[in-house]
Amino acid sequence: MYGDSWLDIAYAPVVDAFMLSGAPALMTVFRNDGQWDTSNVWFEDGRIRLYDKAERLPQMRHIDWGLSMVRADALAVRPAGEPFDLAEVYSGLSRQGKLAGYEVSTRFYEIGSVAGLHETDALLRKKLQSL
Repeated sequence: MYGDSWLDIAYAPVVDAFMLSGAPALMTVFRNDGQWDTSNVWFEDGRIRLYDKAERLPQMRHIDWGLSMVRADALAVRPAGEPFDLAEVYSGLSRQGKLAGYEVSTRFYEIGSVAGLHETDALLRKKLQSL
């Protein structure tokens, strides 16, 4: 889970989808169409056809939502004790057809900036008032 996002979702269906997929990893995605940030995922038929932060294709209408699941053996190929970017892992798995996807319908809220914190705070206060 990204540390700079607030994600409003039930996690159990994501876990179930991951277990049923049989894939070494699953990424949650949101149909973004370039609205909240640059779309970087080609999602089709429950699979991530391509995830790449640098290569942009017209089919990329989704964005990585900030919640993923990865089996330990998918990371075991990395040298122990050396840092690595999970984006490289996800990109490689997508190119091999081994990255499952789970589409969510609610947007993510970025909380890694002052503006994002204010927006999320306003949303949460509104939710509290409706209880």
